[in-house]
Amino acid sequence: MNLEEMSMEDIWSEIDKRLNENRSPIEGMNTTYSLELTGEEGGVYGLKFAEGEAEIINGDPGEVDCSLKMSVGDFKKLLAGNLNSTASFMMGKLKVKGNIGLALKLENLLKQYQF
Repeated sequence: MNLEEMSMEDIWSEIDKRLNENRSPIEGMNTTYSLELTGEEGGVYGLKFAEGEAEIINGDPGEVDCSLKMSVGDFKKLLAGNLNSTASFMMGKLKVKGNIGLALKLENLLKQYQF
């Protein structure tokens, strides 16, 4: 799968499919994220984990536990496991509102799915 060549719509569809096909990493998670992606094909998305299921929200998810803001390119790197969220945060490429521990948890979770 080449993330660079995929549209954001296809990427979110793939995220939804993979998270719900293999639910063991998300069991016990009750967290809602907001992801504001900047640049071409950017937008606001929500990622909600509840009762062992993942839900993708296209648009503002409302009240969240953690908000992340990054470029579309950095989001693709995050999915591919090629972005260190701590380093990106320190360099200002990743902005986090809310619990920074939840941002790290999301990075570790996504790595388990190997996008």
